[in-house]
Amino acid sequence: MKKSLFSFSIALVAIAVTIIGCQNIFINSTPQTNSEKVTVKLSGWGASPTEQKLLKQVLQGFETGNPGIKVKYEEISDQYMDVIKTRLIGDAAPDVFYLDGLEAPFLMSQNVLEPLNGYITPEFDLSDFQPVLLNSFKYNDRIYGLPKDYSTLALFYNLKAFTEAGLEKPPATWDELRLYSRKLTTYDNKNNKIKRYGFGETLELARQAYKIKAFDGRIVDKSGNAVFASQSGLKGLQLVVDQYIRDRSSVQKTDVGTNSGSEMFGQGKVAMAIEGNWAIPYLQETYPQLKFATAEVPRINGKAGTMAFTVAYVMNKQTKHKPEAWKLISYLTGKEGMKKWTSKGFALPSRKSVAQKLGYEQDPLRSALVAGVNYATPWEVGKYPAAIVNSFDNQFLSAMLGEQSLEQAMVRAQNTANKQIQMMEY
Repeated sequence: MKKSLFSFSIALVAIAVTIIGCQNIFINSTPQTNSEKVTVKLSGWGASPTEQKLLKQVLQGFETGNPGIKVKYEEISDQYMDVIKTRLIGDAAPDVFYLDGLEAPFLMSQNVLEPLNGYITPEFDLSDFQPVLLNSFKYNDRIYGLPKDYSTLALFYNLKAFTEAGLEKPPATWDELRLYSRKLTTYDNKNNKIKRYGFGETLELARQAYKIKAFDGRIVDKSGNAVFASQSGLKGLQLVVDQYIRDRSSVQKTDVGTNSGSEMFGQGKVAMAIEGNWAIPYLQETYPQLKFATAEVPRINGKAGTMAFTVAYVMNKQTKHKPEAWKLISYLTGKEGMKKWTSKGFALPSRKSVAQKLGYEQDPLRSALVAGVNYATPWEVGKYPAAIVNSFDNQFLSAMLGEQSLEQAMVRAQNTANKQIQMMEY
């Protein structure tokens, strides 16, 4: 019996697989009279008040078109996946819930999600979804989730800083980015310190995976074991270390007293940063005087690269209201519901036709993000992501601080991750 990596509750999920498999569950909804409504419970994590208001409007639109169904939305603001996994064991999980692409491989392997293939009709137009997003929720030739939205990463750059440095266009390659970073780094000679860094770096694996891939490195192999310490993978990471230690033209958020790359950039602590779509409304609302533009992430080793972060709606396999749950999922990920949800620009639509209708392919700030989905690396690292992500992040930070060489750090991280994975498997 497999153990779970994440927490005691996740371990119970794996134990519960056998129990669930042995249960004889009737999947049809309980017949309803004309006066009764079926309540479908939907759970997701916290978001801004504006986003929550928008979701409420979208759900009201669904209820208007489906008068026999009421949607009860629950926001889980803390330890979202732990709560979901615990409830899946206790038969108290919602009918429909958000599932991040990073967490999808584990849950899809545990027989707790309803496969959606049998519900999808030709009219639903599955081919309209961006393939890299849809593939994140496929397992053993079955579709377990439909992506509701996504973001890639793009280069954000300060227009005023570029003008002052005599730079007319964004860097197209990583070599150019490093050159630009040195030009954009400004000094306070009186106090002998750097006033503004050229580039704000985010060290987490979620922002580094595409750099590893640029030199044909991988995060995990087909068995799910960590392999990021290969010589190929180290080449991409070495670019980051060299820029930080040798060039001294990049900085991480904690160095300048901020909480994120978006905040570093918004406060003018850095002239460039690589961020996702979420940074656009944040910067526009929090720093309205800031003039900035976006561009595709500079090419590394001659290859275009970025990350794809996505979330799907999935159905609890044990729900007693499967037809109604599917109606909700198909509306929220259909062309009408998705257009409503992504119309304000908080997230990008996973359907190509919706992105075209909303004009995001021509949007000055979002076109680079939309273009990136065609070559993006999906943010997923196997069934036990915490082992890999935590080991990588801890050791990579150590290498950036000069406490050990990059190779030593990555070998140590890889070995630690694989030991933890081995414990999960047996």
